Amino acid sequence: MRNKITIVGAGFVGATATHWIAEKEIGDIVLIDIIEGMPQGKSLDLVEASPIKGFDTRVLGTNNYDDTANSDVVVITAGIPRKPGMSREDLLNTNAKIMRSVVQEIAPRSPDAILIVVSNPLDAMVYLAKEVSGFPKSRVMGMAGVLDSARMRAFIAMELNVSVENTHAFVLGGHGDEMVPLPRYSTVAGIPITELMNQEQIDRIVQRTRKGGGEIVGLLKTGSAFYAPGAAVSQMVEAILKDKKQILPCAAYLEGEYGLDGIYFGVPVKLGRSGIEQVVEITLTDEENEALNRSAQAVRNTIETLQSLQG
Repeated sequence: MRNKITIVGAGFVGATATHWIAEKEIGDIVLIDIIEGMPQGKSLDLVEASPIKGFDTRVLGTNNYDDTANSDVVVITAGIPRKPGMSREDLLNTNAKIMRSVVQEIAPRSPDAILIVVSNPLDAMVYLAKEVSGFPKSRVMGMAGVLDSARMRAFIAMELNVSVENTHAFVLGGHGDEMVPLPRYSTVAGIPITELMNQEQIDRIVQRTRKGGGEIVGLLKTGSAFYAPGAAVSQMVEAILKDKKQILPCAAYLEGEYGLDGIYFGVPVKLGRSGIEQVVEITLTDEENEALNRSAQAVRNTIETLQSLQG
């Protein structure tokens, strides 16, 4: 029996994730959106590409949540981007309403599913998804660290003119300007980047990683990134459904790890068929711990704002 993957939201990120997953034949896909015709049209277009690219994935576009029943993995990309003049609280409140309604539809129909949240503000949205679904922490996670570390890997490869396949990057923390890239644990073919470049180069890469999403928004003017986020989703889905036990950075619910409790936070985890199977803890310097705690406080502030808005 084939794996079943639901992707909620047929915008750029959802449709691109569908594309990457379909081409890898990880499982059959249901693409759902409230806009009539959009998920159906994008799904049909992708199915018509399958004879050319040689994949037999079934892709269904729908507006009906009943079609999502018994999914193994549900990816939630639904939400609105921040618009000019919109406050952070307005964005948080609007996307929280969307997240709540989506999870209330998904959870009863796929009670054993693993939820991967992509919607922003990420750390607060995944926290809300866990609350509303009532699912165990191992089955509710956020996609951010895979994307942030991929960006850092790309920048390292550009700087050193090496293959991206040789690069490994380590990024902790919330998905935002306070994220914590760790050069000490970031390597090229096993060699720490601190051995391969000077401090000015490292600082430049760290800052560009933190601002990676904003850089693309600034260039596009009317949208945000979707190729890399979609690819990051596909890597997480593949690690779970193929039970790869892959160590990837994800937003996980912490209960004491890294000295943090009761928040979703970007940390390295082992991903397998049951979801998050282990949080991997590493030793940090005082400076790295300080940066991590700053990032954690920013996440707590967002969650507290969410809780006050939700009444």
